[in-house]
Amino acid sequence: MHQSMTGFASAQGALGPHSWTWDIRSVNAKGLDIKLRVPDWVPGLEQAAKKRIAASVTRGNVSATLRITRSEEAGGLAVNAAAMEQALLAMAQVEDLAMHHGLTLAPSRAADILMVRGVLETETTEDDNTALAAQLIRDFDTLVENFVAMREGEGAELARILTEQLDRIEDLVAQSAAVLANRAEATREALHQQLARVVDADLNVDPQRVAQELALIAVKADVTEELDRLKAHVAAARALIASNAPTGRKLDFLAQEFNREANTLCSKSQHADLTALGLELKAVIEQMREQVQNLE
Repeated sequence: MHQSMTGFASAQGALGPHSWTWDIRSVNAKGLDIKLRVPDWVPGLEQAAKKRIAASVTRGNVSATLRITRSEEAGGLAVNAAAMEQALLAMAQVEDLAMHHGLTLAPSRAADILMVRGVLETETTEDDNTALAAQLIRDFDTLVENFVAMREGEGAELARILTEQLDRIEDLVAQSAAVLANRAEATREALHQQLARVVDADLNVDPQRVAQELALIAVKADVTEELDRLKAHVAAARALIASNAPTGRKLDFLAQEFNREANTLCSKSQHADLTALGLELKAVIEQMREQVQNLE
């Protein structure tokens, strides 16, 4: 299916103490440009993500970002044996000094010891980054699927719009062909009047030279080839849209050819109705080219 070069998707996930948010987006570009913002401490993540993007899209400026956090509360509580040893020694010294001065202290409780700074601390464990990376990549696969689905949805809409524009171009070409009969009569009358003025002004005009000039004018004014090429371009564009391959670049080139023929038609028209049709053709072709710029 055709894809638009613009798209967006996001996903959230969690594993153990880690939680994260993925997002991916793309805009128009001449080729495929991938930019990733992922933590470098997750093994193999950047290479895997780039590979999956490149396998799913062929054009666009694609950027993907991973925001990952770790919950410190997820760790258990542990006693720091060295800190507890130091706390007990200090408490013993305090009790000995109190007894030396004839004082009796209240018995110490375990809670008192645990309240000493450094004795009780949050337990830290080694993160299994391999398992984390595997889950992140699985989530990224789903993210890319949703991303491509959005691009394909917009691509289908672009294909529909382009088909309507081609229908309009085809109709304008048919109207232009219908105008040619009236234009031929008007052109013939204008040439006869111009020829009469030339003959009246100079009786020594070479009839053969006049015939050559008239033939040259007729050739320059003929727009049949332009209309035929426009018809061929419409057929070629329809075939590209009907295909499943990425065709944005080809359609962009074809839109330039459409515009070239429409410009020539306007420059050769010498007829108000044909000129009006040519200008409308140019407007529709420009609209079509704008849509093509978004197609992969």
